[in-house]
Amino acid sequence: MRMSRFALLMFGFVVLAGLATPLYAQEAAAGAGPNSALVQWSIITAGFALGIAAAGAAIGQGMAVAKASEAIARNPSAVGEIRGALILGLVLIESLVIYVLLISLILFFLKPFGG
Repeated sequence: MRMSRFALLMFGFVVLAGLATPLYAQEAAAGAGPNSALVQWSIITAGFALGIAAAGAAIGQGMAVAKASEAIARNPSAVGEIRGALILGLVLIESLVIYVLLISLILFFLKPFGG
């Protein structure tokens, strides 16, 4: 599968923006404890986990909607059943992202590994 030039260009911009964000990072506090690196990495990991989960869910939801549209186009009399199954599937996909968000918020605010 080939990526279009626009998609490749947008991917490049996102990578460049991600590489430029540490330039604006705040310096470490003077009284940072020995677990400060662990806390920082747990927050960074939570952010990456949320991003990956959201991307995966978006792809899954897009595929589900596409297949449901195809199914409705092939059999318009089954709209109700297809819609019900589609909504249930979308809710289950989105619940996985909400679970990752919950874990990310726990890592961000409660700092279970120290700090």
